Amino acid sequence: MNEKWERPMEVAVKEAIKGGATIIQLREKDAETRKFIETAKACLKICRPYKVPLLINDRIDVALASDADGVHVGQSDMPARVARSLLGPDKVIGVSCKTVEQAHQAWLDGADYIGCGGVYPTSTKANNSTVGLDGLKTICLASKLPVVAIGGINASNAITVLGIGPPNLKGVAVVSTVFDRSSVVGETRKLHSMLTEAVLKAN
Repeated sequence: MNEKWERPMEVAVKEAIKGGATIIQLREKDAETRKFIETAKACLKICRPYKVPLLINDRIDVALASDADGVHVGQSDMPARVARSLLGPDKVIGVSCKTVEQAHQAWLDGADYIGCGGVYPTSTKANNSTVGLDGLKTICLASKLPVVAIGGINASNAITVLGIGPPNLKGVAVVSTVFDRSSVVGETRKLHSMLTEAVLKAN
């Protein structure tokens, strides 16, 4: 998406942070390892002054080489317990989960949070089955870990997602709704203010 808008990754990261993003996950499915490490280090220099954690998607080797704040792994990636043994106790580890059993295993394996979804269909992942709002709520209620909702979330449905209620549902992860736009900072700011206002009203 950043290539489509002729936007360097570092610019996208800085704009997202300025718009209110609280965690950045760097996802580079097609990048060569050396380039991925260089990009991660450059993004880390942007994130650190703002105290925004940078997580690397899937690649524990890149997280180690760049000294990123942690990783996010899927069910077909390195198990969280192995990632923990490599990264140590202080790095953040997130795990994608679609079932109660997967969420429980993530907790046993030493994960810090789970990403649950896709809540809705998404264009960023091929053949990704959805769990829907009911599945998200079921997993939240069963999980001993904080949960971030992922998949197909945008400005029109994010409040509905956060409104399902469980106190351990801590946020939403977005891609297209922020990065497939001309103004990353504008879209991030709009979504952030909308969600902040909804949370304040709920409390």
